[in-house]
Amino acid sequence: QVELVESGGRLVQAGDSLRLSCAASGVAFSDWVVAWFRQAPGKERELVTAISYRTDTTFYTDSAKGRFTISRDNAKNTAYLQLNSLIPEDTAVYYCALTWDFRARAPNEFHYWGQGTQVTVSP
Repeated sequence: QVELVESGGRLVQAGDSLRLSCAASGVAFSDWVVAWFRQAPGKERELVTAISYRTDTTFYTDSAKGRFTISRDNAKNTAYLQLNSLIPEDTAVYYCALTWDFRARAPNEFHYWGQGTQVTVSP
């Protein structure tokens, strides 16, 4: 049984940093592309960033470029999302997800999902 467990989300102030983690089990983690999505209240779930199987290629949306960094440690079956210079607009539930295809961008192209971790950024 595949399980993804996110952690690290909490209430922070604007300008703060956070590191989110996504621990995977029940899957050959290094065979999968890992992505982070987020979903704010009343909005659709959106892709934030993705990382290829062996960390050599990453993708960032415009909202994430320069502030967020994705990484993974295949030996620990864990992916990370470093969030810097947080702003209130970053408030959302952050999800990690797995897919076979690094070109995947839509939620329905991802095969496995975690339950999410809440990030709240106060002004």
